[in-house]
Amino acid sequence: MPLKDWLAALIVITAWGVNFVVIKIALGELPPLLLGALRFSVVAFPAILFVARPRMPWRTIVLYGLTISLGQFVFLFTAMATGMPAGLASLVLQSQAFFTVLIAALVLRERVRRHNVIGMVVAIVGLVLIAEGAPAGSVPLLAFFLTLVAALSWATGNIVAKGAGKQDMLGLVVWGALIPPLPFLALSAMIEGPATIRSSLAGMTLVGVSAVLYLALVATIIGYVLWGRLLVRHPVSQVAPLSLLVPVIGLVSSAWLLDERMEWVQWIGGAVVMLGLTINVFGPRLLRKRAGV
Repeated sequence: MPLKDWLAALIVITAWGVNFVVIKIALGELPPLLLGALRFSVVAFPAILFVARPRMPWRTIVLYGLTISLGQFVFLFTAMATGMPAGLASLVLQSQAFFTVLIAALVLRERVRRHNVIGMVVAIVGLVLIAEGAPAGSVPLLAFFLTLVAALSWATGNIVAKGAGKQDMLGLVVWGALIPPLPFLALSAMIEGPATIRSSLAGMTLVGVSAVLYLALVATIIGYVLWGRLLVRHPVSQVAPLSLLVPVIGLVSSAWLLDERMEWVQWIGGAVVMLGLTINVFGPRLLRKRAGV
């Protein structure tokens, strides 16, 4: 890749890694469901006035918005609000890669290959180590489970996008962002309550506003647009593995900015999860090299 594309990749990886720290900061001022409503409202407006609707059925846009936007972040924001550390969230969420493979096998009849199975088994061992290695009460089981459900929602959205074929990523992100705000707001009104919504909005500081703008403009619009362009310009096999650096940035930034600490067993578990992800991504290449020896 040329230097400008490497720089674009670095921007995306950093933006998505730090994203988890920003979510934790935003949750200090806003309840999770209200945060989701604000995030996607800012993504959609006023961008929808300037970005053409992607040439695909409304059904696809709605499904994308319900899965990769609403579903993913209802569960992720709630998980982090109920105790999931930012660094671990960035790591566990990467299990979406394996959920994507499984859903593609069930829905699209894509073949699950040997390296996929090996990678999944290795990653599951790592997730178990992360959960078991946490000091009592430091990572609530519910929060850990909700993060896995968020990864499943992301994976489902991946399948929706794949079924849509080659599309303008900016258009899909912006128009898909039309779907989540009202459901998020309705859920917030029912679960968090109108009084909490009013007091949270009235009490927002510049830090909270900046966090929402970062999540909407940097992590969502800039991140997905740059990533989509990289996938168009270069082979997926060259671009996709770079996402493995996102949890590295997430863990480092959360330790530095939020003073989050993990037990040594959890660090081992994190390394095992990364090994599983690496096998899932690079497995075919490793098998070809082995066959060529």
